[in-house]
Amino acid sequence: MALLEVRDLKVEIPTRRGLLTILDGVSFDIAQGEVLGLVGESGAGKSISGLAIIGLLEPPARIAAGTITLEGRRIDNLPREEMRKIRGARIGTIFQDPLTSLNPLYTIGRQLVETIQTHTNLTTRQAEARAVDLLKQVGIPAAESRLNAYPHEFSGGMRQRVVISLALCAEPVLVIADEPTTALDVSIQAQIIALLKRLCREHRTAVLLITHDMGVIAETADRVAVMYAGRVAEIGPVAAVVNRPKHPYSAGLMGSIPTVERRLDKLPQIKGAMPRPGAVPKGCAFAPRCIHTRDLCRAERPELYPADETQSACFQYDKRWEKAHA
Repeated sequence: MALLEVRDLKVEIPTRRGLLTILDGVSFDIAQGEVLGLVGESGAGKSISGLAIIGLLEPPARIAAGTITLEGRRIDNLPREEMRKIRGARIGTIFQDPLTSLNPLYTIGRQLVETIQTHTNLTTRQAEARAVDLLKQVGIPAAESRLNAYPHEFSGGMRQRVVISLALCAEPVLVIADEPTTALDVSIQAQIIALLKRLCREHRTAVLLITHDMGVIAETADRVAVMYAGRVAEIGPVAAVVNRPKHPYSAGLMGSIPTVERRLDKLPQIKGAMPRPGAVPKGCAFAPRCIHTRDLCRAERPELYPADETQSACFQYDKRWEKAHA
């Protein structure tokens, strides 16, 4: 059984001009100890998916349909206070900018100890010992003395390590990491990626890794879901999606990544732009930009069809496609 199951998730925002659909029927699951990468352009719905799972959608955004299940328990319809207990205890969160996750007025030790005591029954002394152990796990040198330091006394990479230790305070079963390496330079990015992989392996924690960086996905994830216009375009093992993508959007996305194996004067590009919420066309959202578009694509919305190693939301893998073009 999957640790996290997201089924047909729909997120809407009421506006004066009507409802804006931000997520439209998103489905995926994550197993214990697995890293699922969520990738796509800005505005594809990656971060909204993460916020919906942890119950932090900013009103008036709301979950309009679908279900979110963690460890066999539905959590999308829980009262705010009940969800707050799950957030932190069973679900840890790592945000893009560590400064937004850390209180500049409190020492690192105080923030760690308060978080630990919120979700456990440990005494202050036991919580302090656990805080030191967590800082050591994430590679903070001289952990005991750094408990009394403030966030501004740490470098960007070290602050992100502290945020990871905060996310792991209560030994959650799931960690949602939203662009955890974007604000860091390349060498520090590699360290944080290696750290996340090690912690997942040691703690058997599942991770939803949200990023636009395919390099980070290829290095870290076991599987990847490619999002487009609030929908999942393709999902499957990371090697298959990166090297043998089946959806035309995935293929264009992977083709635009430079590699040392091939020399090109110009990288291929996908013409046009992703539609805004409220302007998504009927049928396949990618149809206006796709070179394979047929009448079927404009008329109906494709499901996720089996496509060799992956699942692709493209009618090319529907039995009707061959009949329609025989």
